[in-house]
Amino acid sequence: MIEDQNPGAGDSLNLNRRNAIKAFSFASLAMSAASIPAFAAREEPAAPKKTSYTIYNNVAGMKQDGSLKEGTLARVLGYYTPGDGGGAEYMIVKQEPELQTGHIEVGGGLSARLFNVSSVNYKMFGAVGDGQNDDGVQMKAAHAYANRMNIPVINQHGDFWIKETVGIEILTSVQWGHTAFHIDEKFNTRTLNRFLVLPHEEPLTLEFDGAAKASLLNQLKPGVTIIPELAPYKNFLIVVTDNEDRIGVRSGAVYGGRSTKAREEFFFVEEHGRIIGDLAWGFKDYTKIMAYPGSNSYLIIEGGTFYFSGESINAGGGGYVNIGFRVTRSRTVIRNQWVGLEKGKADVAMAPRSGFYSFSYVYDVLLENVTLIPWEKDRPGTDKDVPNGTYGIGGNYALNATFRNVTAEGSPVHWGVFGTNLFKNFRVEQCMLNRIDVHFYCWNLYIKDSKVGTNGITVTGGGDLFVENTICRSNSFISFRRDFGAKWDGDIRIRNCRHAPTGRGETYLLSMAADDIDYKYPVGYGRTVKIEDMVVDFNTVPDSKGTSWLMRMSTFSQAAYGGRVFFPSHMEFRNIVVEGREQGMRLLNIPDPQNYLLAKTGSYDGVQVKSNCKIILEDIQLESLNEDDPQSAGHVHLVLKKAQGAAYKDDHALYPEIIVSRCNGFAAHIGGSIAEITVDHCKVVRFTGAETGTLPGSLTFTNCKFEALVNDIGKPFYLLAAELGTSFINCLVLAPRVGTKARPDLLDRIGFLQLNKAVYYNHINTRLGNDILNHYKARGVRIAPAFIAMLKAHHELEPVVI
Repeated sequence: MIEDQNPGAGDSLNLNRRNAIKAFSFASLAMSAASIPAFAAREEPAAPKKTSYTIYNNVAGMKQDGSLKEGTLARVLGYYTPGDGGGAEYMIVKQEPELQTGHIEVGGGLSARLFNVSSVNYKMFGAVGDGQNDDGVQMKAAHAYANRMNIPVINQHGDFWIKETVGIEILTSVQWGHTAFHIDEKFNTRTLNRFLVLPHEEPLTLEFDGAAKASLLNQLKPGVTIIPELAPYKNFLIVVTDNEDRIGVRSGAVYGGRSTKAREEFFFVEEHGRIIGDLAWGFKDYTKIMAYPGSNSYLIIEGGTFYFSGESINAGGGGYVNIGFRVTRSRTVIRNQWVGLEKGKADVAMAPRSGFYSFSYVYDVLLENVTLIPWEKDRPGTDKDVPNGTYGIGGNYALNATFRNVTAEGSPVHWGVFGTNLFKNFRVEQCMLNRIDVHFYCWNLYIKDSKVGTNGITVTGGGDLFVENTICRSNSFISFRRDFGAKWDGDIRIRNCRHAPTGRGETYLLSMAADDIDYKYPVGYGRTVKIEDMVVDFNTVPDSKGTSWLMRMSTFSQAAYGGRVFFPSHMEFRNIVVEGREQGMRLLNIPDPQNYLLAKTGSYDGVQVKSNCKIILEDIQLESLNEDDPQSAGHVHLVLKKAQGAAYKDDHALYPEIIVSRCNGFAAHIGGSIAEITVDHCKVVRFTGAETGTLPGSLTFTNCKFEALVNDIGKPFYLLAAELGTSFINCLVLAPRVGTKARPDLLDRIGFLQLNKAVYYNHINTRLGNDILNHYKARGVRIAPAFIAMLKAHHELEPVVI
């Protein structure tokens, strides 16, 4: 029977010793204490053999009981009221000079220390949840205790308000379930995030003697996979910095080339110095090497709903405000969360946000099953615009980061939810985001089964760029950031994707146009490019008239300062169709091939072209072109135009083999560039090999139809002379068209044959279309047998005139 020894107060229910022994097994309490980690057990010793056990309605009742003695045990049924979730067990101990988290002062030089605790919640530390109290204070205390005891925080429900509190440190796993957090943004700061997910260990600054440093520098270069000097730092993320070597000049009106980055590299060290993370740079020297602990376990933060008030501190003073999680602990998993505005609230903040989730100096992190919002920036009325980009996700120096089933979409008012730097081995899976953006240097990016909104995929960097089964609703399927050189130093693979342009202006599958400045590193268009099974979808903007290109390149192949743009050794575009409008695609506009820089060597000696680049264009729905000047370079699908009289730099210039297959209505202007070109199963409407003289290379047309589409009948419709020969195999010649009218009478203007007079170049089974045959038959013109024989088989060394 429970005896009420203080019936007037109503705050405590005391058990006499006999009933306490009946009600509770101290043996089980001792076993629970023994299960706590060693350092926790030292802080909370097992209960003594002879003691009293007292139950209180709440903490206040325990504090008011002046009879408590050292060594006794106490239990509260709630922090404020019984059953409010704050119930816990305590041991009465001598109060230490400084009251620690998890201790409650009870008077008489004593404090109640939490006892027999395997997890904590926020009510145990006095969180109120009434909308007035800053519950962040009690949350911070709960996590501080959990961190010290190395136990999880399990708070599955309840509403809590975070007002001025920042810097809530999380070092152990968290289960929030249906817990809701209401964050008052008036108290956002530019110094600390609301939550800090931290490692137990501090980073190290590494020092090496002269010989070790020289050896290390010799190994810091692309292709290296083992660095023995770093073997002692197994399970650390290494960041190498040379602050004296500035790269990544940022162009544009705002930065004006003044912003630069230190040359940096980061990777993870495994057994015997094996590294994870491809090395992108070599180093002549370094100013600092830091080692960040990799953690030996996964910290999991699961559940929780976060409501924001929408306003923020004033924009005055500049800089970004911090609002959510800053994760600097490797092997962290955050999942099953919802982030948005309070009901009835709007985003009216004028200060840019740094990101609700921000990952920095981490290895192996996962963000999964999360819904959040992009923040507003470009509101109606410029006086309401946020002065800088404002983000929902941010970070830098993240290796092996995965975002899975993350949703954050928005309208044109919203800024891109995503903005990061220096992400490596980055995976985006099953996400719906209004932007995927790595400002400065991404290395190895994989996007799969995702949808990206109008702010697009914007990146620079290198390694693998693989995109599969993904929709991007932007004018460029991938836009390589002009301000950082629009570069990709690696392989690009895009497969089974859908590009849905916004309909404003020109559109591109790949936009890779840089400014003509020295970015302090080489810029270029990838090492290999392959895009296949792509749909360009204009269904939402069927009236769009903007030209669509496979790629947008810079207007130069050598920058004004002398640096040469690197060019892929292999480019392949296959099975690209347009939906939602009749207007199809244009292909490539490649300026000044003589100045590009390729990894492989090529050459041309007047006998053969040694190609160092293969370009395959197959099954692409081309734009139907109107009539134009036969030698026009501005109204064609493929342009490869060498500057007049310009010499090729060396054997690393562009010497391409180009194969165009099943692309109807094809028009090209090669401009006298060195090339080996094969056109197969295409209707060719205009083709200029060289405006003057002959093309240095070869031209081969197989199973093609020639139907010239021109507006100037005073020039040859095709210029096809090539130094290594021009060949026609099973080709069909149709009547030229001037405007909308077929003109079989202009057959002699096509440039490679004249009816019953001459046949130029190499022919096997060339045929005349029925429109031409019927035209001349109606006029009583008989096709000469000698002319037919030359169409059937003619070699360029044979006489061309009948």
